[in-house]
Amino acid sequence: MRELPTTKKEQIVFGIMMCTGMVVVMMTFNLWHNGLLSKMSAFEILLQFILCFIIAFLVESFIVGPVARKIAFALPFDNKILGVLAMSFFMVIGMVLIMSLYGMISAYLANQLNGTSILRTYLHTIARNFSLALPYQIIILGPLVRYVFGKFIKDKGNVVPST
Repeated sequence: MRELPTTKKEQIVFGIMMCTGMVVVMMTFNLWHNGLLSKMSAFEILLQFILCFIIAFLVESFIVGPVARKIAFALPFDNKILGVLAMSFFMVIGMVLIMSLYGMISAYLANQLNGTSILRTYLHTIARNFSLALPYQIIILGPLVRYVFGKFIKDKGNVVPST
């Protein structure tokens, strides 16, 4: 298993990589599921991606990440793989809860809820997003980002120094 981020700079680079991969897939999935993917222009999708990425990165960096790390590191794992899986699990739970709320607010502001129950729609959105986000994070994106990070960033010392 490749190295995980140890410095703040490495955590930022790792977070950017992880957020990019999650936002692209989850945003595309939700736009498709809501029938909006074919109705939006490329510019609108790009703007939506940028806004969603900024919010996801801030939420991951300052709310979910620190809480997930605290919980995962408090668990008595001797096995590094189990620790990584626990961290991924808690990150996905936190991000799905908050980003699904973001999606609900966006839908409400765009008048897309059409009088449906907000609580029921939110719970349905959480279940739908969690069912994609957890396996995607554990099976595909997590290993891919850790590999790329370890091979091209951590091993090479390519993290850009601060100015």
